[in-house]
Amino acid sequence: MFPCKVWTNRLRAEGRLLLWLLLLLTPLSATGSFRHRLFGLGTTLQKFQYTLDDSAGHGRVFDGIGAISSGGAATRLLLNYREPYRSEILDYLFKPNFGASLNILKVEVGGDGQTTDGTEPSHMHSSNEMGDYRRGYEWWLMKEAKKRNPNIKLIGLPWAFPGWLNPSRRDPYANMTMTALYVVSWILGAKKHHKLDIDYIGIWNEKDPDKNYIKALRNMLNHKKLNRVKIIANDHNWAPISVYLEVDAEFTNIVDVIGVHYTANQSNAKALESKKKLWSSEDCNNFKEETGRGFWARNLNQNYVIGHITATIAWNLVGSYYPQSPYEKDGLLTAKEPWSGHYVVEAPIWITAHTTQFAKPGWKYLKTVGLLKNGGSYVALTDGLGNLTIIIETMRGVRMLHVWYSKIGRQTFLDTFRHLSPLQITDGTVTLQLGLDEVYTLTTITTGHKGWHPTPPESQPFPIKFKDDFNVGDQCFSAAPHFADQAGVFEYHTNDNDMEEHTFTFRQMLTQRPISWVLDAEETISIIGDRNWKDIKITCDVYMESSTKGGIFIAGRVNKAGSYVRNTQGVFFWILANGTYEVTSDLASTNLIKRGNAGIMVERWHTLTLVITETSAYGMLNSTHIWTTLMRPFPKNGWAAIGTRGYEAGQFDNFYVDA
Repeated sequence: MFPCKVWTNRLRAEGRLLLWLLLLLTPLSATGSFRHRLFGLGTTLQKFQYTLDDSAGHGRVFDGIGAISSGGAATRLLLNYREPYRSEILDYLFKPNFGASLNILKVEVGGDGQTTDGTEPSHMHSSNEMGDYRRGYEWWLMKEAKKRNPNIKLIGLPWAFPGWLNPSRRDPYANMTMTALYVVSWILGAKKHHKLDIDYIGIWNEKDPDKNYIKALRNMLNHKKLNRVKIIANDHNWAPISVYLEVDAEFTNIVDVIGVHYTANQSNAKALESKKKLWSSEDCNNFKEETGRGFWARNLNQNYVIGHITATIAWNLVGSYYPQSPYEKDGLLTAKEPWSGHYVVEAPIWITAHTTQFAKPGWKYLKTVGLLKNGGSYVALTDGLGNLTIIIETMRGVRMLHVWYSKIGRQTFLDTFRHLSPLQITDGTVTLQLGLDEVYTLTTITTGHKGWHPTPPESQPFPIKFKDDFNVGDQCFSAAPHFADQAGVFEYHTNDNDMEEHTFTFRQMLTQRPISWVLDAEETISIIGDRNWKDIKITCDVYMESSTKGGIFIAGRVNKAGSYVRNTQGVFFWILANGTYEVTSDLASTNLIKRGNAGIMVERWHTLTLVITETSAYGMLNSTHIWTTLMRPFPKNGWAAIGTRGYEAGQFDNFYVDA
């Protein structure tokens, strides 16, 4: 362990801290055998002094720690959790003095396109829509966050845009005024339909900015009396925004925050000279490997120590998307089993709490923050009223050249965010022992609390039998439980009376490809179930609305999702508007297995059945067996799925799976 001493000489308590002095005694080396050697005789220690002093004034204002609900499906399954587990998860994320106690929630402005782990629906699929503000789950999530913490700041950022904003699909700037109005309508809809005030709006996730569009967005915000809404630009790199701010006086009054992704704790000179707020507006809390557990702790401190970055926002908020999807364990908390109620409160929840429970947005950093000599960092914040919080982390940095590996012990609930006995100040001295890969908060604040809910249910796989008739009537949410859209947007739909047996259905809504953030599939697809499924029976009623082209499918053993869905393989059973059926081993239909004439008629309901076994697969149309094939060219396992041949309207009903 590292002995650590903190001396304080607080001559006056009224808003002044005058002088704090840290003396850290650290070992000369930090190998895997460190703990054993430290307590041996003859251990050599080095002494370093670190001064905390506010006599020269304060540093920048702390703006908070937050997380992002985006990436198309990152929060998709959370909505499906039953109570009390859903509320428990939300408490760990947002409830003050309970868990992470987040200060900022950033959400995706749905744009109908694939944005990492799925698609999020736009509030305007077409130009003639007035806007449907029931679509998606972000409205619900923001309201739940506000319910727990009325002071949480809300940010919106588009990842993709509906295709009607620019038929060329390269960017959304064909008509900048129209695109600005589209984004502003989302902000206005948040207020009108959900009583949510959006505090910040971004430009286009991780794309090069267009300066003229940013000006058009500011003008539209002001025109709609949204002067209070601040602009973050550009959720990518420091340049060219920092350059624009230097050379364009008008631009200086438009951009409020320079937001950069994955900063590696660095800012740049022009950004610092701009005097703008500097945020790591998307950052990493990677803990997929044991050695990554401290990455988030290091970023929270060193983003300010090195880069003077005053807010850090994690991607993502909660890992609530299907197992074996891309970036499976990147959430502050993992909640991917609504069918069982199981969830896991991960270490980043408590790492975040070390800061958020003891310092609030508006507090100021001391100027005397810094790096520890042998790895780690310390920051200190004050409210200017006599309260002080010090956060110390001793995370090992990233090593290059020779690679040495030590496995950090798996954290348990008792190992994180423990409230220890108070440190006694004796003759102005406080002594604290530090070990490797630890986080400490020293604070005068007395309200810190480790929230607790009863242990959630045990983990269970997706049910092997599942059905949905989509008969929900007047629904609160547009998406059906457990279906995760990967390309296209699938929503509850109500038909006219001439379809009495299929009044309530599930419909693919998009008729035009979106302006993509990644390269979307040419087809639409929504997955469901368990990627480990092998032998399976899928039955679904389907309805093709296009009378001239296109088609519709059900599928099993679908093996890719998220931004890789374009290349997904599986057993795809199609019926097409030209009256034929096809069986392909991939979504793109580049590998045709079977084709035949089935006498299919469009604008009529048909029942498709797909049965997959270890050695063969067969399909039925309206209870008639029409094809059989061997399983050699197909994947060994995967999800079930539904979808359409292109961006065309198609309906689904009475979905059933038996795995």
